[in-house]
Amino acid sequence: MIPAIDLKDGHCVRLKQGLMEDATVFSEDPAAMARHWVEKGGRRLHLVDLNGAFAGKPVNEGAIKSIVAAVGNEIPIQLGGGIRDLDTIERYLDDGISYVIIGTAAVKNPGFLHEACDAFPGHIMVGLDAKDGKVAVDGWSKLTGHDVVDLAKRFEDYGVEAVVYTDIGRDGMLSGVNIEATVALARALKIPVIASGGVTNLEDVKRLCAVESEGIMGAITGRAIYEGTLDFAAAQALADELNG
Repeated sequence: MIPAIDLKDGHCVRLKQGLMEDATVFSEDPAAMARHWVEKGGRRLHLVDLNGAFAGKPVNEGAIKSIVAAVGNEIPIQLGGGIRDLDTIERYLDDGISYVIIGTAAVKNPGFLHEACDAFPGHIMVGLDAKDGKVAVDGWSKLTGHDVVDLAKRFEDYGVEAVVYTDIGRDGMLSGVNIEATVALARALKIPVIASGGVTNLEDVKRLCAVESEGIMGAITGRAIYEGTLDFAAAQALADELNG
């Protein structure tokens, strides 16, 4: 189970279906929030620079550095949002980020993803956000004609570490995980898939644990753990019990 910390204007927020104007602020101290999730048993953190995703360049780097300073030596941190060039990747890795997630830029400029995998092997993940099997870009504002499985297979060949797969019809809506689509993607790949979008309660954790052997290594959870429909510590304990 991977707690999400979405950063907007230096605060920890959650969006509904990627809409910047529909943001709920959960904490004005992202570093304290990061410590909280580690103390609750988190073994990896998922950070998103939301302003960066829309601006196409890092915006919340100060908050990201404060999170790394608070927890960075204890658990791996993965980060996405606004990563469009190799210099940015290098800077984030130097800051102490473990994995950089490339999303929109991977779809629009596959050559950049290829270069990133060559330059920073073992540190690059790809984020694929999809609706009805088609990939979306630009903060989910545009649907492309790309099939998510086809694209993921191509990126696997480039050498990405994992695919973070979000069903954008469900993200932030507390409506349950799209298990079928996540499993279909995981089965098509040799690299692991991280599920994202719609994790709401312990029932979702059970359903995900039941298909872990298909290649699903973890699940990102955000709104549910902030609004209390999912107790993070209980979720992690359940996942440990079910899957060891």
